[in-house]
Amino acid sequence: MKNGAENLCRILENAKLNPENVKRDDYISWEEYFMAVTIATSHRSKDPATQVGCVLVNEDNHIVGAGYNGFPNGISDDEYPWGKQSENPLETKYTYVVHAEMNAIMNATARQLKNCRLYTTRFPCNECAKLVIQARIGEIIYLDDKEEQWQSQAARKMFNTARIPTRKYQKTGRKIVIEL
Repeated sequence: MKNGAENLCRILENAKLNPENVKRDDYISWEEYFMAVTIATSHRSKDPATQVGCVLVNEDNHIVGAGYNGFPNGISDDEYPWGKQSENPLETKYTYVVHAEMNAIMNATARQLKNCRLYTTRFPCNECAKLVIQARIGEIIYLDDKEEQWQSQAARKMFNTARIPTRKYQKTGRKIVIEL
């Protein structure tokens, strides 16, 4: 048994000397991968002004939820307004659109989201922050922020109080081209 294990170790060491057996070193990191999936998810949004994507990742680096901003299931994208301004709030998207973070939480395949990381293309608003905190998500990684908006300020304050770390995604400059 000992000789078999020693033989296997020797074979594996020799295999590493062959350049064909060495892994490539230009692969993307987990962080890049999850943000890329988040950005791709945002492209599912039908909103002409704002496309937001969100991905939930568990401690094993498995994606357990994804969502983008859009109307609730069963609500036609063609029958409700996408506009941002009207004197009548029933004529704006804000009354009807479900945010990406809410969709990701609602669409999650895992019942337990505790300590998951949330990747999003935009810092969560105050309403989504409440859901994120209730779901016991462990960290927020965001691409963009509207710091001047009161909704972002309220969300940041709640995250700080709940001790949920937030951080801006650090772009690497790496490009991925996907031809569909």
